[in-house]
Amino acid sequence: MKLIGQLFADIQSHHWCAGAERAGRNRTMGCRLPRAAKTSSRFSFSRTFCVCQSNMEKVVIVTGANSGIGLALCDRLLTEDSQLRLCLACRNMQRAEAARANLLASRSSARIDLLHLDVGSVQSVLSAAKEIKTKYSRVDFLYLNAGIMPNPTVDIGAFFKGLFSRNAINMFATAEGLLTQQDRVNSDGLQEVFATNLFGHFLLVRELEPLLCQPGHTSRVVWTSSSNARRSAFSIEDFQHTKGTEPYSSSKYASDLLSLALNRHKNSQGLFSSVTCPGLVMTNLTFGILPSFFWTLIMPIMWMIRIFTNTFTLTPNNGAEALFWLFLQKPEVLDSRAKYHSLTSGLGTKYTEPRQMDIDDEMSEVFYSKLLELEKTTRRKLNERNADNEAYQQYHNNIE
Repeated sequence: MKLIGQLFADIQSHHWCAGAERAGRNRTMGCRLPRAAKTSSRFSFSRTFCVCQSNMEKVVIVTGANSGIGLALCDRLLTEDSQLRLCLACRNMQRAEAARANLLASRSSARIDLLHLDVGSVQSVLSAAKEIKTKYSRVDFLYLNAGIMPNPTVDIGAFFKGLFSRNAINMFATAEGLLTQQDRVNSDGLQEVFATNLFGHFLLVRELEPLLCQPGHTSRVVWTSSSNARRSAFSIEDFQHTKGTEPYSSSKYASDLLSLALNRHKNSQGLFSSVTCPGLVMTNLTFGILPSFFWTLIMPIMWMIRIFTNTFTLTPNNGAEALFWLFLQKPEVLDSRAKYHSLTSGLGTKYTEPRQMDIDDEMSEVFYSKLLELEKTTRRKLNERNADNEAYQQYHNNIE
């Protein structure tokens, strides 16, 4: 029942800036340019926002790249820039190999590296970061796309009741009252959802700062967030969400806060952070939430609702729109307080528009400080654990 929440969550992100798109395209860059958002705070984009490809090879790392939105993003990036150096950072290497083969099938000369990375494990993150630093001299784009929503429970009665009510679109947009999850503590002593969706990525950014923050060079961090990222689910005093039942929503709100803080602290060093929402996307995770017959029954309704709301992106390719769009933009002109949403028109045309996030500077700064303290504590515990393991192993070697 994992992705139903994410689906429902990722809808509204696109919904806020529901402005129609411009019919034209920048043919040189292939970048879809959205019109201004239908809000009191308008965002208009000009064609000058698209970044021309330089002759220098770009290095792009994507976490959670073996399927769904991550794989769709990789496909679009390689189509856009054939000189790209792409790294698929995945937990399951067998699936990563399959994803790489899939991408190479239509572009045999593409440079695609594989990296084992479990963002839910501190040791795995540190090991992966070490490998990255030996392989690349810099990183241009770091897409933080991997995430989990474990053991979700869906209130089917509330779902069907809301489905035929005036609140149906909002229900799909937030999943509030529909979905809860059961979290657990991982081997590092951290809440699993927090560790995977937020802290592991934070630690990866910290480890890669030498490659991301280089004089005279601009780098980008792009988060896959959600419209399920609600302030009401997050507590600064319990930012790991140990006491609640919505760890997914809490972790996504945390990523919104962290992105703002990263921009405040790292823009001067050339590192820029952006947040996206893919909308309601049907992936393997989605179909694993409920029996396949359920989705077969509800799909016509979803396509019908799509006529009235632009947040139903449905396909991974559409869901990756905002992540791909950001690849083409100059970071200096982006709004650090906006979440960039993948949207589709009633006829299925995909585009990107921003929506202001419900965040504030003070909370993001406090949260950033708490993460730095947690990083110190976690590193110390890991070093102690590794030292104990080495001592134990040496003791047994001496006995033998």
